[in-house]
Amino acid sequence: MAKQNHKLITNSQTERVALVIQYAGTHLCGWQKQPQGRTVQAEIENAIEQVLGRSVNIYGAGRTDSGVHAAAQVAHFDNPSVIPATRWASVLNSRLPDDIVIRATAAVNDDWHARFSALYRRYRYTIYTARQPNVFVRPYSWHYYQSPLDIERIQAAVAPMLGTHHLAAFHRTDSGRSHSWVEIQDVGCHQLGDFVQIEIQANGFLYGMVRLLVGLLIQVGNGDLSVTEFTNIWQSEQRSRVRHSAPAKGLCLLRVGYPDLPFPKSVWYDTQPQFLLPTL
Repeated sequence: MAKQNHKLITNSQTERVALVIQYAGTHLCGWQKQPQGRTVQAEIENAIEQVLGRSVNIYGAGRTDSGVHAAAQVAHFDNPSVIPATRWASVLNSRLPDDIVIRATAAVNDDWHARFSALYRRYRYTIYTARQPNVFVRPYSWHYYQSPLDIERIQAAVAPMLGTHHLAAFHRTDSGRSHSWVEIQDVGCHQLGDFVQIEIQANGFLYGMVRLLVGLLIQVGNGDLSVTEFTNIWQSEQRSRVRHSAPAKGLCLLRVGYPDLPFPKSVWYDTQPQFLLPTL
């Protein structure tokens, strides 16, 4: 039956399809497929295989870790069928689990690549600072209430990071990347009621970099580290002093930027809902 279905939908030429993907990472083992555990890549590839009757590789813009969320991950695959590119969102969503959603799909040029065509990735880390826990925000934030956080100190600490730097202090030993050069294009910290958000945009990220960075910035915000000490740690590449990684659940891949992404901004630009619980 699968072979017969394959003959019905196969086209003589392939069409490259771009996808904008949202996922709640709580019960997922990250983006990249692996032998054990559910991953976003594997779930989507399995859904495509259900439709085509054959395996197809999907390529993502970045490899989010286990437990990390995405508001607008971007990926692509080469579609060998007559199904129009714009229909793939509805076709796949009917076959995907509830924690993965395809926001939209569209045709792109054959040389367009979700990873290599990207100009930047932007992450948002959310910290919930109220003393009482809140079940509705727990899956998407780090509940840090042990001491007040000085937002101005955090902002002062991250400001010198703009530009291209060798960030070996945030380079995990199990990373497969051969160097630590990162171009940070934008970085900042702001507060919305009981929530503190740290956003960082770069051309690419080291494995686990944002969570290590947030873990160190918490020490700046609570007064354990001075702004000068923080700057000295990363500028002098003191990896041994970066000991704490922030929990994965507070991190979200907010968006990926391209010069020619074929989707309206409402689909991909800022689609993680904001929590606006007021400080009493």
